[in-house]
Amino acid sequence: MSYVKIKKKNNRSLYGSVSINGSKSISNRLLILKAIYKDEIDIVNLSNCEDTEILKSSLTSYSNILDIHHAGTAMRFLTSYLSIQKEREVILTGSKRMKERPIFILVDALRKLGAEINFLEKEGYPPIKILGKEITGGEININAQVSSQYISSLMLVASKFKNGLKIFMQDNITSFPYIKMTFDLLVLSGIKVLWNNKKVIHIYPGKKKQKKCFYIESDWSSASYYYSMSAVAKESKIVLSSYDNNSLQGDKEVSYIYEKYFGISTLFKENKIIIFKKINFSLPKFFELNLNKTPDIAQTITVTSAALGIKCFLKGLETLKIKETDRLIALKKELCKIGVKTNITNYSIEITDFLQKKNNNCLFFNTYQDHRMAMSFAPLGLQYSICIEDPNVVKKSYPNFWIDLKSIGFSIENDYFSR
Repeated sequence: MSYVKIKKKNNRSLYGSVSINGSKSISNRLLILKAIYKDEIDIVNLSNCEDTEILKSSLTSYSNILDIHHAGTAMRFLTSYLSIQKEREVILTGSKRMKERPIFILVDALRKLGAEINFLEKEGYPPIKILGKEITGGEININAQVSSQYISSLMLVASKFKNGLKIFMQDNITSFPYIKMTFDLLVLSGIKVLWNNKKVIHIYPGKKKQKKCFYIESDWSSASYYYSMSAVAKESKIVLSSYDNNSLQGDKEVSYIYEKYFGISTLFKENKIIIFKKINFSLPKFFELNLNKTPDIAQTITVTSAALGIKCFLKGLETLKIKETDRLIALKKELCKIGVKTNITNYSIEITDFLQKKNNNCLFFNTYQDHRMAMSFAPLGLQYSICIEDPNVVKKSYPNFWIDLKSIGFSIENDYFSR
């Protein structure tokens, strides 16, 4: 089993500069739009993460079997994209975990709109066989509580439906900023789209003939780990590029959360952010947050709270159970190793107590094939000597993570850097 050993050299002060690659979420949406509209869209600073590379190669592949491994966004976006590729038949499959991640809501919606998609193994789950055809479109009701990616997937291709598409979103909307991101990118691309009220989106057929070049802002989800490190460190000043104060990414919310609860300030300067600890900030004993709009930063916030001895209650986390792993169960298991007691439900995690941790020379953390488990636990290397299994898992969203940690003063040892 491969692993990395992490500890902070010398003291717990943290200083340095890091350049983070383009947002995975924006990159994946623009790749679909570019595949549909070809020369009308140019992309600069595309993410170099594994998920985006898989989607990019899948969009240019002529194979009739596409294996997207663990890339959940690719599975959902390609399902809609391949449905409109006339007369092309493709089997879309993935890893063992991908075959456990539901896709019925999206497939059912596409079928009702005229798509031809069949489940090949377990009903409601990949792998699926898609026969591309012209889709008439029209109107669809869809459950918005399970995954925002189902809705974004439909939005990205709907301008190619003969009659466009009107989406009526049912129930509470989860990860709302990601749907808003898709909407904004459609508008910027020249596609006519209206958001009539909070729960109805209308995408019209066709596109204005205008060429658009997108420079993709760096990923805020990736930045969240540096906010966590800054909070755990005794002193910190970290410069991250390239970031925009008017970001399309909902995870920019991390800057407000960490300022309010952990005393980490953010200064925007040109295309960079400078994050640093406030002087004489008093940490709360307890706080409560609804992360329905930003579930991808839940693990980061939970581990930060655990490291600082802050009790918290985080809710709105329904989608965490269908990610790369059941992230709520994974957090509970791993936090036990540092004596942190938690309660979890299907939608929340609560830190309830802090017990004496086991006296180990090196604390070993499992990642469950989940990139965010690896990166969210890495800041604990400021407090303990830790080992994190399967370091390559970070390639899914942030391939340079361990290299960048080394550049700001962490000791990263063992087989990850010896190969």
